Amino acid sequence: MAGVYQKMAEKIPNMSKSQEKIAKYILSHLNTTPFLTVEKLAKLSGVSIATITRFVTFLGYKGYPEFLKDTQESMQQQITNIERIKIESEKDSGEEKDIYDLFEDDVNNIKLTMEDLNLYELKKSVDLLLNSKRIYIVARRNSSVIGIFLKYYLDLMFNDVHLIENIEQIPKQTNEFSSEDVIIGISFEKYARSTVEIFTYLKTNGAKTIAITDTMLSPLVPYSDITLTAVSKGSTFIESFAAPLSLINVLIVYIEKEKKDFFNSNVELLEAAWKKFDLFI
Repeated sequence: MAGVYQKMAEKIPNMSKSQEKIAKYILSHLNTTPFLTVEKLAKLSGVSIATITRFVTFLGYKGYPEFLKDTQESMQQQITNIERIKIESEKDSGEEKDIYDLFEDDVNNIKLTMEDLNLYELKKSVDLLLNSKRIYIVARRNSSVIGIFLKYYLDLMFNDVHLIENIEQIPKQTNEFSSEDVIIGISFEKYARSTVEIFTYLKTNGAKTIAITDTMLSPLVPYSDITLTAVSKGSTFIESFAAPLSLINVLIVYIEKEKKDFFNSNVELLEAAWKKFDLFI
């Protein structure tokens, strides 16, 4: 989400407890809060109307109507069907149905991610990467496989791409970071502490940041210049990365369109190496 929601998430560290309570309620109910009266929002978030008024002023709005108008405009093209999708209360216990239910969960996650996709933020991400000097990817624990996937394809389109897997890999000359360097942080619930710490550290040293995460309540969001979200909910303890990988694939394809010649040249060299060393059957 962009605009008002990004602004709100970034300001959470500086909010009072009451303001944080309001922000977390709004960011957890993106599809319904843009249409609530100030009285209703106050009741649902458990604060007073006066607290809501002070909250929107804190965000930089003249009053609640202006805030509401901004949220409605932000959501106009992005209202999803989340509230209309209900999990059946009872499911057959057959093994085959359980298998197909897992596929259906992945399909639903991709649909929800598509419906909530912010094209403006996606295009900003592409522009930021195209104009970057160096690209660093921070993806720890279960998200590391996504980071490896992203790095593999970015290496075909950029000359200076790094995957930071631990704090020791951070370059010593952090004071040389500038707005030309881009950090991509990838983390989903449960968020890896090391990813958040590295992402935050590099942000404070001058780099531009892109967060690829699950919700606007992610601990990466307050430190991101651009946020891209993808649903990663699974029906078991194991998260589903079907939607995050689909989102990253879209990002890669958008970049490839802009760097087609460079990409094709590198692919030709790679294919020549594959043939020389007889890597594939």
